[in-house]
This record gives sequence, structure tokens and C-alpha cells, in this order.
Amino acid sequence: MSVLTPLLLRGLTGSAPGLMVPRAQVHSKPPREQLGVGEIAIGLTSCFICCLLPAGWVLSHLESYKKRD
Repeated sequence: MSVLTPLLLRGLTGSAPGLMVPRAQVHSKPPREQLGVGEIAIGLTSCFICCLLPAGWVLSHLESYKKRD
């Protein structure tokens, strides 16, 4: 965070000068088990099938959507 951030936040809460802005304390630990190559491949494949495949199908059939029947 920059030096100006507290000043900007104080300016946003001008009507309540004593109001504290909560900050999330996010901490992470290393994973208990490392992912294998197969698990990573399955995850990437499922993301491809669920997200990119329908978008590609729509883009490939875009001309048929433009036609008025």
C-alpha cells in the first residue's frame, strides 16, 4: 500500500472520522499434498471443456445466428 492510501481512505469516511477501515488478514500455508501431473491435466482439461469449448462453438456458428429465417 502506498503512503497516500490512509489519507484517501480518511477522505472517503469524512463523516465518521473515528471509523476504522477493516483490513483482511489473509495467510496461507503450503499444501498438505502436492498435485500430480495427472491431476493438473484433468483440471486444465475440465476448465477447457467447460469454458472455452462452448465459446468456440458459438463463435464458429456466428453466421447462422445472424441469418433471419
